[in-house]
Amino acid sequence: MNTLPSTNPTALPADHPFAQVQVLAFDIFGTVVDWHGSIAREVRALYPQVDADAFALAWRAGYQPAMARVMRGEQGWTLIDALHRQILDEILPRFGLAHLGDAERHHLNRAWHRLHAWPDSVQGLTRLKQRYTITTLSNGNIGLLTNMAKRAGLPWDCVLSAEVFKAYKPHPDTYLGVARVFDLPPQQVALVAAHHDDLAAARGCGLRTAYIERPHEFGVAQPKDVSPQPGNDLHARDLNDLAHMLGC
Repeated sequence: MNTLPSTNPTALPADHPFAQVQVLAFDIFGTVVDWHGSIAREVRALYPQVDADAFALAWRAGYQPAMARVMRGEQGWTLIDALHRQILDEILPRFGLAHLGDAERHHLNRAWHRLHAWPDSVQGLTRLKQRYTITTLSNGNIGLLTNMAKRAGLPWDCVLSAEVFKAYKPHPDTYLGVARVFDLPPQQVALVAAHHDDLAAARGCGLRTAYIERPHEFGVAQPKDVSPQPGNDLHARDLNDLAHMLGC
């Protein structure tokens, strides 16, 4: 059976919250790609003696504190690749991997470039691309996001990153920066994300928002509450569901 989407998006009614939206900006880690499953899979294959699920969670747990150090001025502007490496070096001894050499650490750190897309992501993005310009808006650096897209087949029109704005989300410069790049008022840009705090910050800058349910972002053993919260314009099960809501 042919499951390809129509090439003629259905017009949205004038009172639809996305009626004026021209650009969809996507959070990446957790929203479009499965960071936990991907990292755990690589660690399990390389180092079977390690608790791969715990390793993935520990690595990700260092992400926000590392960015906070930069934003407080305790560390100069740093690409996420470098922050991931700093966190990796910190956690390796906890998992019995302090002996890894630089080449092994570099290869493992590049796992973030090799993250797998959620099963719906490529088709959902391809459908949404019919109506909208679709761009990343991630704290991941440009090289990481580009390599990830190339490997996973993610059909971006544009790759935007905290690297472009020299600010990590949720700093307003990131969300408003997307609007400036495309010379649009903020209300004609929407953030699509699986994280309510990210969406709240975007909404505070005047962007439209769509929440995507990713109940297993932190692994099957740690399901996430994905119930709707007030404020978001749309709440979708996945990117294909969002495409359906938007007539794509």
